[in-house]
Amino acid sequence: MQATPSSSILMPESEAGYGQLLAVLMRRRFWVLGGLMTAIVIAALYTLRQEPTYFSSMQLLVEPNYQGKSEGVRSLGDEFSDTNNVQIDTATQISLMQSSALVRRAMAILQRQYPEFNPDNPGQVLAFKQTLKVGQVSAGEKKSQESATKIFQITYISNDPVKTRDILDALKTVYLDYNREQQQQRLARGLSFVNQQLPKIQSKLREAESELESFRISQEVIDPASQAQIQAEMLSRVRQEQQNNLMQLRELRSRYTALQRQLAMSPDEAIATARLSQSGRYQQLLAEIQKTDLQLVQQRVRFKDGTPFVQQLNNQRQRQLGLVQTEVRRVLGADAGLVGRSGEGLLAAGQLGGLDLGIVNQFVENQVNLQAAESRALSLASYEQQLRQELQRYPQLLARYGRLQPEVDLTRDTLKQLLKAQQDIGLEIARGGFEWQVVEAPLLGGQTGPDWRRNLLLGAVAGLFLGGLAAFARDAMDDAVRSSDELKKQVPVPLLGMVPVLVSEVEEDAPLLNLPFNRTRSLTAETNKVLQWQPFRESLDLLYQNVQLLSLNSPLRSLVVTSALAGEGKSTLILGLAISAARLHQRVLLIDADLRRPSLHKLLNLPNDQGLSSLLTSHTALPQKLHPAPSELRSNISVLTAGPTPTDPAKLLSSHRMREMIATFEQSYDLILLDAPPVLGMVDAMVLGTHASGVLMVGRIDRVTRSELTQATTMLKNLNIVGVVANGVPRPKRSNPAPRI
Repeated sequence: MQATPSSSILMPESEAGYGQLLAVLMRRRFWVLGGLMTAIVIAALYTLRQEPTYFSSMQLLVEPNYQGKSEGVRSLGDEFSDTNNVQIDTATQISLMQSSALVRRAMAILQRQYPEFNPDNPGQVLAFKQTLKVGQVSAGEKKSQESATKIFQITYISNDPVKTRDILDALKTVYLDYNREQQQQRLARGLSFVNQQLPKIQSKLREAESELESFRISQEVIDPASQAQIQAEMLSRVRQEQQNNLMQLRELRSRYTALQRQLAMSPDEAIATARLSQSGRYQQLLAEIQKTDLQLVQQRVRFKDGTPFVQQLNNQRQRQLGLVQTEVRRVLGADAGLVGRSGEGLLAAGQLGGLDLGIVNQFVENQVNLQAAESRALSLASYEQQLRQELQRYPQLLARYGRLQPEVDLTRDTLKQLLKAQQDIGLEIARGGFEWQVVEAPLLGGQTGPDWRRNLLLGAVAGLFLGGLAAFARDAMDDAVRSSDELKKQVPVPLLGMVPVLVSEVEEDAPLLNLPFNRTRSLTAETNKVLQWQPFRESLDLLYQNVQLLSLNSPLRSLVVTSALAGEGKSTLILGLAISAARLHQRVLLIDADLRRPSLHKLLNLPNDQGLSSLLTSHTALPQKLHPAPSELRSNISVLTAGPTPTDPAKLLSSHRMREMIATFEQSYDLILLDAPPVLGMVDAMVLGTHASGVLMVGRIDRVTRSELTQATTMLKNLNIVGVVANGVPRPKRSNPAPRI
């Protein structure tokens, strides 16, 4: 039968956390305390056996007397001075101060007062080096590399306070003498090196400068990089001007086409028309012709064309047209396009209004601007081509200049450093070299050991650690199930409920039991307390609801309740489960199917002379229902005890009559609960499981083991195991203890 998702909501699976670790430590607290006390005792005994130790130290300021260079300014002379080694190579300085050569010198000085120091014995030299500690003093509480000072601290630990001071005095003498010797040699070697390198660098510089000068003269450049940049910027500006000019050309051409289409004449005609329209004399002649035309029209209305009046007006008009042609030649010149026109054409050419005249002016101005833009485009294209040709020669010039100029700069810088180093080293030699300063002189050694507090604290820490390891190791070897989490992880079925182990004081209520064979109801006092305890009843109600949720589609009519071992509280639990079902108006039949060691009749304080074994061995017809006494009809629970112990319980439980009896009772009761024997060691529970609808496992916390649970569930794997119940789960300490179930 498949469990519904709600069955897993009861107890979500959890990983091992701090709470479980703390629970293990509390459970195995005596192991932890034992490890702690043992480690403290061992630490105390070890401290008592230790000899007293004395500690002495001295501090040296590793710095030259001559401070001619400011912070952050470095020169080639630093390579030959002690300042560079002290400030930069701290690890090398410490290794030098602990070197075997210096240690032997100190041991040779100490041998006169302490004969045990033999500088020729490698073993003693090694032992001396191991007890000698050299370190750099940090500035305040800072931990960064930049916070380290120029002060070195030398410490020595011994069992004699005077001896520690004498050893440090000898080391101080050795360090100061050795440093003075080494600095003098280093300065002399540095000055010799500088003097050898100066002529070579000077000659190399002259050659590099000469080659660079020849390059500049032959190529007519000073700095190809800056000149190439200037040319590139000019080319960029030319390209930008070309883009702007191109946009202007497009705009002018578009406007030119629009104006020409609007005027419907050529540029020359437009210019001529504009000049005539602005000529006052031409306009007066046109006005006179218009007057003559008006008079001619009036006369023709009155007279015919051949009359003298009409003929006279025609002659006058011809003379006026001649004057117009003469005026056109005067205004436009002999090459004007309107000169060859007839008289009638000249009359229409110069008659433009103010709006048309403005358009003509715009047309003429646009033509002039268009010609200027086209000329500028040609000029810019020529200049661009010239710049491109000029830039093509710069890559080679830059390559050659890039090889010549860095060589000159590098050689010049090297020469400056050599000259500065020559001057600095000369001054340092004149000042007498370098000398370390003693910041703190060695003193009598102060006692540092044995340190009771430190040893006992370390012992306590080690004891807690070892005690904790022992506690976890002991708990790992313990196979018992200690919590509901462990129980859930151990079985492959859902955890349906948790029954508490502690109870409060409760009031006794009337039991809800119907006992067969006209027996009276009389629970034992301890059983009645457990059944009436509120937390116990609530946990059983929750268990029954979870069982119901598991069987929504196919209700469980019969349920076998068993456990891996005897004494896990399944009998009391099944009794409480029956009461929970009865409170929900379910008809419940409670059967004690443990024919070997029955316990249900003891919990109910009932006789056991008749029961399940009597029904199975009897040949009478099986009853449809166990009828209670008339006074007990209000109860929904009927109980069938185990009865007399048979010779072969497994045979009776596996008989066809047992199967027939359960099938018969399933027709009369809503739920049949069978209290089965333990799984391990006998086959009774497996046999009963084949007759019932499902099997419910009970696991007692702190009693059943993981291996026993695994073995029991493996034996029942072919049956319908609906879930497991955790019995004896601890409750909060504020609750009063109750009897175990």
